[in-house]
Amino acid sequence: MNAPQVVSLGCRLNISESERIRAMLAGQNDLVVVNSCAVTSEAVRQTRQAIRRARRANPDARLIVTGCAAEVEREAIAAMPEVDGLVANTAKLDPRAWNVPQSPPPVAKRRTRAFVAVQNGCDHACTFCVIPQGRGTSRSLSVDEVVAEVARHVSEGAQEVVLTGVDVTSWGHDLPGRPALGAMVRTVLDRFPELPRLRMSSLDGIEVDEELFELFAAERRLMPHLHLSLQHGHDLILKRMKRRHSRADAVQLVTELKRRRADIAIGADLIAGFPTETGEHHTANLLIIEELGIVHGHIFPYSPRPGTPAARMPQVEREVVKHRAGELRAAVAKVRAEWLATLVDKPLSVLAERDGTGYSQNFARVRIPAGTEAGRIVTIAPKTIEDNLLV
Repeated sequence: MNAPQVVSLGCRLNISESERIRAMLAGQNDLVVVNSCAVTSEAVRQTRQAIRRARRANPDARLIVTGCAAEVEREAIAAMPEVDGLVANTAKLDPRAWNVPQSPPPVAKRRTRAFVAVQNGCDHACTFCVIPQGRGTSRSLSVDEVVAEVARHVSEGAQEVVLTGVDVTSWGHDLPGRPALGAMVRTVLDRFPELPRLRMSSLDGIEVDEELFELFAAERRLMPHLHLSLQHGHDLILKRMKRRHSRADAVQLVTELKRRRADIAIGADLIAGFPTETGEHHTANLLIIEELGIVHGHIFPYSPRPGTPAARMPQVEREVVKHRAGELRAAVAKVRAEWLATLVDKPLSVLAERDGTGYSQNFARVRIPAGTEAGRIVTIAPKTIEDNLLV
């Protein structure tokens, strides 16, 4: 092994940060970095597995762990015999933490989609979540910093930019004048007319401001794909999670957006088996999948995280949690299959990836013709569906 390796787990923000770490550490030989996740106990387990695999594959390399697990599970991760050191999550993009020369923020070359982390950290206190422990309080890039990041990616040929963060809709709350996210998104679209596609990552629906709503409804270059940090479909569980929206808030937002832009695809995060969840609560969780038409579902079986209020609440039996998660996944799969069927024989604008597939504007995955160059946007009218793939 010579060039540094970066193993990324977890969210899109981690993917974005891993690209920057890889570029920043170019030239540092025999180094493996595991950019970890701690959102669930399963994520921590997968982090441990990744560390062990990386050590087996690179027995002589220096192995450093950063990311949320390196904060939330610091002592346990540091005690692993495979680990040579930790870098604090808040310092992982600082060259000084890696003892490398300081330079302008590095951006790795990407010819397809580029992830721009416009925000980090979180100021909320959801009762199930350890992310504020792992990433700290909310911090926003300024508009000028966002524009500079996007400009670097566009100059490298990125055809799609994804704006990401821990709590993207809190962007701007810590900046002078508290600018709204919609204003920043409009600035990016206005400053880069040559950028064909701009996509948002997970959003807190209650904080979608009016300008962002209007952009989703009318701006063709803002992709028709809204992923909600929904978490549950029952108001009592949402209250116990300390979420700030109600079921009705989510339904109203999606209903109005679909009325204005019929092709918008809805994704959502949903937690199965939250403490105190009854069968009635779980039924409401199932029903909201069909009511909102959730076609991109991230289902998380609840697992207690250290130091969170939910960990002290009455827990649902693990087998029940797993069963309910399976039912939620099956419900999403049903809605998704019905949605994919409506896209057969429809011309789709698809951004080619390097693995022989690509993503349409509404984030449906599509097989692309052999030989299509990664980063090209091609029009495809799929003829059938195979394993959740339009072909």
